[in-house]
Amino acid sequence: MSTIHKNWQGAAKLIDPTTPMRWGAFYVAEFRIRGMLKWAAAIVAFGLGNPVMYLLSIGVGIGAMVNNSQGSHGIDGVPYLTFLAPALLATAAIQGAMDEVTFPTIEGFVWTKMFYSINNTAISSKQIVDGVMLSAMARCVLQVMLYELILVAFGALPLASLPILTLASLLAGWGFAAVMLSVTVFIKDDDGFFAIVGRFILTPMFMFSGTYFPLAALPIWLQWIGWVSPVWHATDLGRALSYGHKVEPWLLVVHVVYLAAIGVVGMATAYPQFKKRLAE
Repeated sequence: MSTIHKNWQGAAKLIDPTTPMRWGAFYVAEFRIRGMLKWAAAIVAFGLGNPVMYLLSIGVGIGAMVNNSQGSHGIDGVPYLTFLAPALLATAAIQGAMDEVTFPTIEGFVWTKMFYSINNTAISSKQIVDGVMLSAMARCVLQVMLYELILVAFGALPLASLPILTLASLLAGWGFAAVMLSVTVFIKDDDGFFAIVGRFILTPMFMFSGTYFPLAALPIWLQWIGWVSPVWHATDLGRALSYGHKVEPWLLVVHVVYLAAIGVVGMATAYPQFKKRLAE
């Protein structure tokens, strides 16, 4: 016993408190990703099954009729599947990232209260936000890559276009997820809120963001949905950079700035609200 006391160097020597201060966000992300692994089979099945069924019904079925009606030029000068692909990737990115910042956030505050336990360590509220977003983006990357795998298999995308489409889709996923995270932190219980978001925000964004046809083909009183939708900004950006869809240079800048801006605003809102709620 005397030897133990003699050699005792203190807790700070055994556990370096600066480690969680430095890497706390990655610890939170690891925790969330380990939780995701429990549902890995369902995530992969959804990530593969959804695009296959969608492309068979819309891309191949309706796409064949569109291509035939437009001659050899398809729509926007490319086959319909190629036109459709950027919108599908942007939507997949948004859905994947959103899934990881909504219910898991309520879980951390309400159901398991894990965020409070994490915050009682050296990990700060800001690191919790960053960790949640890192895990959401990991899910986002997986979802987009699975979708791209199917799109390439269907001949909808050339391999050379994948890097730029991935970046455009991930930017949309991050921007929308940041906004949803900043909203979710205010929610005390789900109570059907996310079902409402799915029906009245996600669905209109997908339907009226130039997904199936150019946004300009919509009546002017519906086009505003596309203008405020991250799906349209990512889709128009992806189409311009992947197959040469005609977009004014200033509008390309607007697309990037808009997607980045909603992400920055969302994160800037989430940081103080997480800190405030964890102090309650």
